[in-house]
Amino acid sequence: QVQVVESGGGLVQAGGSLRLSCAASGRTFSSYTMGWFRQAPGKEREFVAAIRWSGGSTYNAFYADSVKGRFTISRDNAKNTVYLQMNSLKPEDTAVYYCAADQLGRRGSSYYRTGGYDYWGQGTQVTVSS
Repeated sequence: QVQVVESGGGLVQAGGSLRLSCAASGRTFSSYTMGWFRQAPGKEREFVAAIRWSGGSTYNAFYADSVKGRFTISRDNAKNTVYLQMNSLKPEDTAVYYCAADQLGRRGSSYYRTGGYDYWGQGTQVTVSS
């Protein structure tokens, strides 16, 4: 069982920045695919970003078009933590943000599907005021 815990949400004005953190348990964290999703009221949970091990010390990052160029996903394997740096925030970024872990490190396009992850955090609220 992998425990996933997010932190760092809050209220920010449009144009501002926030950094979300996600700590995950497990001795093989470095091989996990880690993803961020978000869910706004009345909407389905949607993919935001993911980071996946591609071999050796190389990781690939993936982003939704809506956040590309504004958000950056990164990880610190020594701390079993993944981060989501969010810049130039917009009111439409307001949502509950969820961190998810794929312990198996699935290949292909599973990184942007909720079904591609085995463990989820409880979510952290991000509110962007206009």
